[in-house]
Amino acid sequence: MRVISRRALRDYWESHPESEEVLVDWFRKMKRIDPKNLAELKQTFPSADLFGCCVVFNVGGNNYRVITHVNYRRNEVFIRFVLSHAEYNKDKWKTDC
Repeated sequence: MRVISRRALRDYWESHPESEEVLVDWFRKMKRIDPKNLAELKQTFPSADLFGCCVVFNVGGNNYRVITHVNYRRNEVFIRFVLSHAEYNKDKWKTDC
């Protein structure tokens, strides 16, 4: 998949350096797959969940969330938010999904 944009990940790990390894791992896995639907996406990312029009990825052992919009036809994933578990629980991101 084409990931738009890696900058969102980089911006997050620059302010949270402990997250870099897991976010880079998520990015590399996303780049290598070509899912046609959520079921196929869950073969690589079993913890991925649909919320509204967003797909939420639980990464780093429940420490981070990558919230995205996935366009399966165009083989693109657009990163909406990268959040810690605590930030995710505040639910502010839900109005954009």
